Amino acid sequence: MDTSAQKAVSTAGRSRKPAKAQESAGAFAEPEKSLAAQAYEAVLDMIMSGEAKPGAFFTERRLAEQLAMSRTPLRDALLILESEGLIVRLGARGVQVATMRIEEFAENLGVRRLLEPEAARIAAGRVAPELLVTLRGRFETLLTHSQAGETPDRTEVRGADDMLHSAIADAAGNSRLAAIVRNLRRQTLMFDLRSLPERFTDTCREHLAIVEMLAEGDGEKAAQAMRDHLDAVRASIVARLARL
Repeated sequence: MDTSAQKAVSTAGRSRKPAKAQESAGAFAEPEKSLAAQAYEAVLDMIMSGEAKPGAFFTERRLAEQLAMSRTPLRDALLILESEGLIVRLGARGVQVATMRIEEFAENLGVRRLLEPEAARIAAGRVAPELLVTLRGRFETLLTHSQAGETPDRTEVRGADDMLHSAIADAAGNSRLAAIVRNLRRQTLMFDLRSLPERFTDTCREHLAIVEMLAEGDGEKAAQAMRDHLDAVRASIVARLARL
């Protein structure tokens, strides 16, 4: 990223309002805010966990029954998910979990490559030490299981991955950047070929390298470690497509 871009991100980074709070603030109108937020998290988890696969179709009534809530807060939640590109509304028929074409995935990853290394550079030395200890422990445990030939728990993998990338985005101090990165990552996970078991061990090592650079407070090395990780993800996807 050029000097002017770094300066712009760093200047904006002076705002320390937590990204999670900004994402939630104003997203749901009272008095349905609490229920709408619950509906949002529930549907998001269905999508990110793979329970609701890309292309899956749902009616509002069916979702409302499944979540045991009225359609009003659910409708509010679906509007947010639609704005984030995670679902597509099919008129009065219902909604469909979005799919992502390879071109869209490449564009998404390209934007992440511009933003996340810079976020890692700024975040180096800012992430709470206790959080880094937790992250290191989670990735080391996952790596140990992988090296033992055990099948990784998808929920734990996703949780550790989310924790790291979210910690970096939050520590960068730019709530808008954090929100953009979170949404881009969610869309990346929507990609049909997102499951790359052969990459699991390498991914754990790449994440541990990022954690170490963050702990050392070395911004340039943290940025490079993040860049290397995203480049490896892209290379794996390209290699997988070449084998199809």
